Amino acid sequence: MHVLLIEDDAEAARFLVKGLRESGYSVDHAGDGREGLNRATEGQFDLIVTDRMLPYVDGLAIIELLRAKGILIPVLVLSALGGVDDRIRGLKAGGDDYLTKPFAFAELLARIEALLRRRAGSPHTTRLKVADLEFDLLARRVTRGGREVELTARELKLLEFLMRRAGQVVTRTMLLEGVWDLHFDPQSNLIDVHISRLRQAIDRGTDHPLIHTVRGSGYVLRIDP
Repeated sequence: MHVLLIEDDAEAARFLVKGLRESGYSVDHAGDGREGLNRATEGQFDLIVTDRMLPYVDGLAIIELLRAKGILIPVLVLSALGGVDDRIRGLKAGGDDYLTKPFAFAELLARIEALLRRRAGSPHTTRLKVADLEFDLLARRVTRGGREVELTARELKLLEFLMRRAGQVVTRTMLLEGVWDLHFDPQSNLIDVHISRLRQAIDRGTDHPLIHTVRGSGYVLRIDP
């Protein structure tokens, strides 16, 4: 599991990075809010752990900006501000959990595991939504801004894969394994052709495209301002 830690206190960051890595997580560290926001919007993470009070962009603003872009990665807020109103503000901003400093590392791990379990359970939902794009999984029906979008079975599977990972960069390898059940690259334009058709169907006639190419990495479905 890949975790992004946004923490400006160097000593605290070293402790958390070391502990999380020893617990089996892959961890990237950002030392301020601006760097954290950039990494969160461009990288592929399963979870974000962010301090609340950060230089340049504070933790709650990061969450609000991510949610506005349709990036639904779970976020755990760490903060010395532990009042009821502070916790409520953190959750209303779009945070998934709020842990007050000082805290026991074991509790941090338990909360991370709970958030990841909750996210892993998300495939049981019956409806996916990103901006004005909606996918009814039971009816296998897709609409964009109320307009029905006709897709093939493979395009539906591809769209579902992207929507479940909204805001995350999805690599070609992930798409080959998750959509085509291929564990090798056939060295063809298979993915490019399907992405192009899906983009035409989803983004045609809209002012805000949702499917973006991340050069050298893959694709991402997200709202760009």
